[in-house]
Amino acid sequence: MASEAGGAPLVGVLALQGDFLDHEAALQAQGLRTRQVRAARDLQGLHAIVLPGGESTTMLTLLDVEELWQPLGDTLRSGIPVLATCAGMILLAQKVENPSQRSYGMLPITVVRNGYGRQLHSGTFRLESDVLPKDTTGTFIRAPRITAVGPGVDVLARRGADPVLVQHGPLLAACFHPELQPGSHPVVERFAAMVRKHAVAGVGL
Repeated sequence: MASEAGGAPLVGVLALQGDFLDHEAALQAQGLRTRQVRAARDLQGLHAIVLPGGESTTMLTLLDVEELWQPLGDTLRSGIPVLATCAGMILLAQKVENPSQRSYGMLPITVVRNGYGRQLHSGTFRLESDVLPKDTTGTFIRAPRITAVGPGVDVLARRGADPVLVQHGPLLAACFHPELQPGSHPVVERFAAMVRKHAVAGVGL
């Protein structure tokens, strides 16, 4: 269950479906507090939020069922740090293909769902990056593929020629699953630093 003890920054983790527990564990290992977000009331007082991996179409359905689509959108647009992995990145993308589907449209990228193939083509691959440590890897599971990057989006890592880690202001999004790597992943560390900086500069929602 989520941990809210102590005075560390509080990160909400969307917990309708997907690997939210792994995200919580990775964030708590960085000394952050976490809260599972299942209803609009869970969005209060957050310093940051995570949209985890999972199945984006199922998440869309459950966001409607729980009447969470609009409240979550308001939180995502509030300026707090956001980490979006795999399906979470699809929810943020400006354009989604194969097939097209609804999204928040906040991140100026085009993504293709299951762009690297399905389960058979999943695995852990080395990332090329000028900002992450050498030999950093990413675990791709039925991963979306970024096919276009818009203005203002920084590409922080690539798999071959493809962007796989991007940042647009407070939005940090990955095609892969940094939360699944044993120990500490540089992407989780980067997000934790973003959260702490935001918490010092201001207050939660």
